[in-house]
This record gives sequence, C-alpha cells and structure tokens, in this order.
Amino acid sequence: MTERSLILGAMIFYPGGEHLASWRLPGAQPERYLDVGYYRDFARTAERGGFATLFIADELYVWDRYRSGIDHVVNIRTEPFTLLGALSQVTEQIGLAATVSTTYNEPYHVARKLASLDFLSSGRAGWNVVTSASDEEAWNFGRDANLDHTVRYRRAQEFIDVVEGLWDSWDDDAFRYDKESGYFADASKLHRLDHRGEFFTVRGPLNIARPPQGRPVLFQAGASEAGRALAGATAEAVFTLDPGGHKAAQALYDDYKARARANGRDPDHLKVLPALSPIIGETTKQAEEYLDLVEELTPDRLSLDWLSHYLQFDVSSHPMDEVFQPDLSAPTNQVQSVHAQIKRLVGVGRFTLRQINRAMLRSRFLVGTPDTIADFIEKRFTGGAADGFMLAFSSIPVGVEQFVELVVPELKKRGVYTGEYRGTTHRENLGLPVPRSRYG
Repeated sequence: MTERSLILGAMIFYPGGEHLASWRLPGAQPERYLDVGYYRDFARTAERGGFATLFIADELYVWDRYRSGIDHVVNIRTEPFTLLGALSQVTEQIGLAATVSTTYNEPYHVARKLASLDFLSSGRAGWNVVTSASDEEAWNFGRDANLDHTVRYRRAQEFIDVVEGLWDSWDDDAFRYDKESGYFADASKLHRLDHRGEFFTVRGPLNIARPPQGRPVLFQAGASEAGRALAGATAEAVFTLDPGGHKAAQALYDDYKARARANGRDPDHLKVLPALSPIIGETTKQAEEYLDLVEELTPDRLSLDWLSHYLQFDVSSHPMDEVFQPDLSAPTNQVQSVHAQIKRLVGVGRFTLRQINRAMLRSRFLVGTPDTIADFIEKRFTGGAADGFMLAFSSIPVGVEQFVELVVPELKKRGVYTGEYRGTTHRENLGLPVPRSRYG
C-alpha cells in the first residue's frame, strides 16, 4: 500500500452523463432527470465504491442560442442545493458538492446555503467555485454580456473571502443554550464582518453557526492563468482537463502545487483531481464500438453549434469535410480550457470540422477494459500527475455501475485505492485539515 491513497469522485455534468447525446444511449433514463430517486441511486452506487465526493455541476441558463440546443440537448436540471439537501438524508459518508457561480450570486446567500448543507449532512458539504462563462447566463441576470474574464476572477477572489469571513461569524463555543440563565449565546463570541470591497459590501454576521467542517471544502476548475492563480490561493481541490499526455499532466500537477506553496500553503492541501470519463468494455473493441455509438447519436448540426459556442463565431457555413484552419489567436471570454483544446487540434495539422469534432469527442473519454483503465489511473497517480480523479461517466446509471463493479476492485487489488472512508466528514475523506477561524 502506498502512503497516499487515491481519491475518487463522481461528477454529474449533464443529468444523463458526460456528453450532450448521453441521454440517447442504451440504459439512459431521461424521464427520471427530475426524480430524486435517480440521483439517490447514483449517490448510493458511488458511496458503495468509496468515492469521496459526489459533485453536481450547474448552469443558470437554457442553451437556446442554437435550435439544436433545444432539439437535441438536455436543458433541465434540479437546483443543486435542494437536491443535495435531499441526498444528505439518504447517504452517510460521501461528500456532497455543487457548482455555485460567484458572478450570479451574492456571498451572504451562498455562505448560508453551504453552511446549512454542512449541518444537514453532518460535515459533508463542498463548493465548486465557478465564475460562469456564457452570455446566456448574463442575459438572465440583467446584463447584455458576461463580465470580462479577469474581472470575473477578481470578483471570485473577493466573493470567497467574504463567504469564508461569514462562516467565521460565530466562535465554535459561542452558543450556551443555558435555559436557567436565559443566555442562548455569548455576544463576545460573535464577529461582524463589515466588509467593503470592489464588488461587495457585506455587514454580517451570518445567522447560522460555524459549519461542522469549519468551512465546507472549496473546489475550483479554472485552467486559465487567472483560474490557476485563484486555485493556488484558495482552492482545496481542483478539477483539470487532460492537457495532452502524461508529461503535460505532471507539469500541470506541479504547477498547481507550486502555486499553493507560493501562497504559503501546504501543497498537499490542494488536491489535483483531473476529470476522467471512462468507457468500459470487456474488450477494447467493445469499448470503441460504444464510443462510435456516442458519436453516431450526436447530430452533425449539434456538433457544429457546440464548436461555434466555444469559438464564439459561427462555423455552420463551413463544410464538414473541408479543412478548417481559422485564426484562433484572439483571446476568448468563454471557457478557456475548452478553447485551448480546440486550438491545439487546429494548430497541429490540417483537419476538417468532422475530424475536429471527432477528436474533441474522443479527447473527453478514456476507452478500454477494466485493466487498461486501471493502468491509466495507477500510472497518473503513482507518477505524480494526479491525487485522484473526478469521474464523469459516459452514461448514467450504466457508467458508474460498471466502474464500481469492474474497475474499483482492480484498483484495490493494485493497492492504490482502499475504497474505504477515512472519517465522517468530507475534509477527512479528502485528507484536508479543518481551517481555523480568522478570529483565532
């Protein structure tokens, strides 16, 4: 057994799975996407596999910029805190995390919701900090366009500081509950934040006690320079996309650890968890055929519109089977990690749009048998390229069930994964300390 133990988490990006067309795959259950039982079953399967985290991604819009976004894409999802509150009562150990935008929320609301979830779950809450990248979200919150990328990250830094300050409003021993004297709380152990900054003015204090974990676990997924800087300063776990091979993954891992160290933090208190989407077959051929099915079920028009969305210009008039080599040097205000992936593909050869779409699809999945998928995970973990993985399954519930039944036993056999919970809180199961209050 290695000194470190692999961390696994389960991510729901779209309700049906990792890909836009996942809802069409065999075994998918699109009629259940607003059914709490659907998510309960997913959470219990992940908990059976010893996963540290169940993470629910969120977006604050319907993707109606293109007709294909309505015709072919799942645009319904539950509000994550309502869902995680329900799941806290039907699970016992798995961490419960959700996306919360720092651009389209207010710190007081978010601090209160996360503290409440931490109490309801007995210390299992987590927050994935995002700044939001789509103009569709801006249009729902009184703006003509999203904030500039650098402004979004400045706002996020201040937002996190305010939320963490609000969580420290009450000392851990502030509440007396003394019926005889009539004292419910000790006023000397209450702290008013009185924050005045570039984006927020928040008096405080928060009207809920300090969370059981001190602070719910802070996740972050930004891959841009601003995103990495924010992660190095504040995040306790970071999701990453595969930057292109083992050496690149090692370099990215080292970069995040160095940023934590430069901020005076213990690098081990920033867990690097690359996203991984496994497609599992009894043979490699069987797994490849499944990926071919995912591609087959994705309409060409949807693939073109997806590219247009991330490139921020319309590619639909360009023939699918002619070479596509636009100028992608201009900065983007969209998700920069996805834009960078597209740039890498366009920059290394003469590809058609069909080939680019196929390459982007295939770059999102790890295709193989239980053994070869375990090989990949073990190599990245033991080779200093990951502390664990955030698994986004090609299809729900099929993908998570296959992984728990077929890959988890292989990882246990190799001694890189225990499949057991280290403690009762999300922090304990991620190997993270309880932070001290800013007030001592």
